[in-house]
Amino acid sequence: MNDKFKRALSLFATFFKIGLFTFGGGYAMIPLIEKEIVEKKKWITSDDILEVFAISESTPGPIAINSATFVGYKTAGFFGALFATLGVVLPSFTIIFILSFFIEKFKHLKAVEYAFNGIRAGVIALVIKALITMIKKCPKNAISYIIASLAFLVTVIFDLNVFIVIIACAVVGLIYHLIITSKKRGNKNDIS
Repeated sequence: MNDKFKRALSLFATFFKIGLFTFGGGYAMIPLIEKEIVEKKKWITSDDILEVFAISESTPGPIAINSATFVGYKTAGFFGALFATLGVVLPSFTIIFILSFFIEKFKHLKAVEYAFNGIRAGVIALVIKALITMIKKCPKNAISYIIASLAFLVTVIFDLNVFIVIIACAVVGLIYHLIITSKKRGNKNDIS
């Protein structure tokens, strides 16, 4: 068995575990993905993980699936992407498929209601942890804070489509980078 195929199987197992033990969707998976992929397996660096999440969020589809596909491809090519994606999707699909046969019979029970309330509280904690992690790794400059604050306000106050906000943030970041780059080039030309 070649190394890439072994890595693809390892990606499947890792993302299967992440998918199996995470409730609440992609944002709740972010801390687990980071812990497994960056800290334990060291398949990508901590600097790369922020880019993985940014790309995963800005492309169509759920962030967990996009992250798994991206990490899988980066570490083991096509089969890595395929196996990582299957690994993260299969637990949810299986659980939902099985629950679909029983949920109508049990959803009125108070114990089930309390369990889901507890799960929601746990999901909120995981999403907040992901937010804090991303804030720590975000570039520390005024423009980053301004873009993040405005994006948050526009999304919350005006209930603007998140896709539009992401595109707008990307455009502002690109324009800012182009302005800074042209200023640096101008300063180098002035010196010489």
